Amino acid sequence: MCRAHPPSKASPPVSDTPYVPRTFPVSVKGVAIRDGQVLLLRNERDEWELPGGKIEIGETPEECLAREIEEETGWSVRVAEILDSWMYHITQVDRHVFIVTYGCHVESHAPVVVSSEHKEAGLFTEAQVPDLPMPEGYKRSVLDWFARSRA
Repeated sequence: MCRAHPPSKASPPVSDTPYVPRTFPVSVKGVAIRDGQVLLLRNERDEWELPGGKIEIGETPEECLAREIEEETGWSVRVAEILDSWMYHITQVDRHVFIVTYGCHVESHAPVVVSSEHKEAGLFTEAQVPDLPMPEGYKRSVLDWFARSRA
């Protein structure tokens, strides 16, 4: 005699709405410290941020970062290790960006040249960083790179 299998649970109804994944840009940023000061750029939201940008097809994150820093500031850098990564929500425009920060070794003594992408550039000591209008993730990365640079 066969036993009947228990009835299977019914599957939930399938939605008519197709799944649309949320996408977001990835931005690589660099902490560049020269003579005890970190280079920061003031953006259109009047926040200080790290130089960097979006990766282009065919380049590595490190190549992108070196290119972006030179384009935005005139500084030549050698990109070192990853410091941090996080999802940043830009509340003013309700947009998310995945940020990856790297430590950078400055290889030039050129003056800072600000590109048209930013309002101004500034050089700040480690002690000044905590009070700057700047995303907390950037502050963490800057303070981390200052600490690693001393070690």
